[in-house]
Formats: sequence, structure tokens, C-alpha cells
Amino acid sequence: MANISTKLSERDLIRKPKARSLWSKWGITLFLMALPTIVYVFIFHYLPLEGLIISFKDYNSFQGIWGSPWTEMGGFKHFHTFVTAPNFWTLVKNTLVLSVLSIVFNSTLPILYALFLNEVRFKWAKKTVQIIMYAPYFISTVVMVGILFVLFRADTGSITKILVTLGFEGSSAMSNPKAFVAIYIISGLWQGLGWWSIVYMGSLANVDPNLHDAAKIDGAGRLRRIFSVNFPSILPLAIIMLIMSIGNILNVGFEKVYLMYTPGNSVASEIISTYVYRISFPDYGLPQFSYATAIGLFNSVINIIILVTANFISKKVSDNSLW
Repeated sequence: MANISTKLSERDLIRKPKARSLWSKWGITLFLMALPTIVYVFIFHYLPLEGLIISFKDYNSFQGIWGSPWTEMGGFKHFHTFVTAPNFWTLVKNTLVLSVLSIVFNSTLPILYALFLNEVRFKWAKKTVQIIMYAPYFISTVVMVGILFVLFRADTGSITKILVTLGFEGSSAMSNPKAFVAIYIISGLWQGLGWWSIVYMGSLANVDPNLHDAAKIDGAGRLRRIFSVNFPSILPLAIIMLIMSIGNILNVGFEKVYLMYTPGNSVASEIISTYVYRISFPDYGLPQFSYATAIGLFNSVINIIILVTANFISKKVSDNSLW
């Protein structure tokens, strides 16, 4: 027994240096591979956080970030000003309407599209549909919004003419606040539906064919197999994507909303992000950097709270979560 234990201890002593050398070799290699990303994230995502301090100060460029005086109300003056502003609830309402509707349609329709496209048996037809649906995603937002203005022109717009023949008014829908939300959502689906479904198509490709064979033996039709076999396989991924979308509920796409903005639809198109931009770079007067930073910080904190809450609820209900 003593000889056996001696041999085992000798083997352990021989193996341990090899394990350490292997770890040191691959550990350094992996660290060097990740180092550029770490440096990039640190420089462009963590160092700028220092600038958040101006949301608690009356910042001016002459005194700098640290030299500028602190605001009243313990540094929360700008937050109080925003929350008590006359347009606060309008901004929040417009942001939530666009965001919630975008989450609902952008989360459900790509799933349905992927489920039914996966059932197309002719490869040429499937690839043709995919190419047609992917193509709009590569159109820049500026060009896409320009197309919308052309299509909805009051005098020569193609869609405007169709609406007139159906009995609607001949004015430009881009200047109509009632039509702004519908145009924003529908154009977003037209541009991104195919691209958003890619992750679900990849997940469906990994579904075990034996599950479908077993469902066929049990008498399940195609529609039944879609919702009993395919849908459960992509449900965890769909929940993760939904949680990530909910975490950005107040971060509606700034660029598209800003480009679609007109004086006529400003009642519906003015959201938090565009408001921050306008007070940061006003047409007249001095920029309000401290006030704009306070609004942005308020927006981020609310998003974090919503993200953590959504993740907690999802973990309790479905056992699927980000962490």
C-alpha cells in the first residue's frame, strides 16, 4: 500500500507542472486575443463615465468637469427640473409608445416568420424569400427615411395617391402625428424583419429530426409540429432576446426618429433621445450639457432597473434569463 501511494504521489507531482505549463501557454494566448477588446471597452465605455459627474453640476467649459460648481438640491437640480418639466410626460409617453410597440412586433413577427419559412420545402423558393427579406436591412436609415418622404408626398407620393383613392385625405402622412407611429413601426418591420429572424432560423436548423418523426407517429400535423416541436426549441432564445429588448425600452432608435421629425408630427415624434440632442445642440441659445447628461443618466438608470426586473421575472417564471 505504501508503494502504491508513493507511486500515485509521484504521478501527481509529474502531472501538475504539465497542467500549469499548458494553462500558462493557452491562458496568455487567450488573454492576448481578448486584450484589444478589453482596451477598447475600457477606453470608450468606462473612461467616459467620468463625464456623468456633470449631471450633478452646472458645467461650463472654462472651469472644466471638476472645477464647475455643484448644483442646488444636493446635486439633483437637473433631475428635478426634467421630472417637473411640462413636456416630461409627453416625452415619456411618446418614447414608451414607440418602444413597446416595437418590442411587441419586432419580437413576435420574426419568430412567426422564421417558423413558417422553415417549413418551405423548395430550397430555391426559401432562398429567394430570404434574399428579398434581407435586402432592405442593408439600406441606410437616411436613405430609407428619404424613400418614406417621397412615397408619402402630398402631391406625387405613390402611397398618398393610393390612400386618396381609398377615401383618405391627400395630405402628407409624414406630417400627421396620428400616422407617425404606424409609419415608424411598419417601415421598421419592412427593413428588419428578415434580418431579425436569422438567429431563429439558425436555432431551428438544429432541431432534432427525430422529434418530428415521433410527432408524426403520434399523428401531429405540420401546424401542430410547428408549435409543439419547433417553437419550444427557440423559446429560450426568444426570451433572452425579449429581455435584452426590454432593457432598452427607453432607448428608441434616435437616428430614425430624428430624421422622420417634422414640425407637424412633433407631438408624437419628440422622444427623450431627440429632446436630449436638441437641448445639447440648440438652434438658438447656449447648449445645456449638464441638463442633457442628467436626462441621459436618468434614462439609463430606468433601463437598468427594468432590465433587472424583467430578468428576475423571467428567471422565476420560465427558468430562462441573462444571468
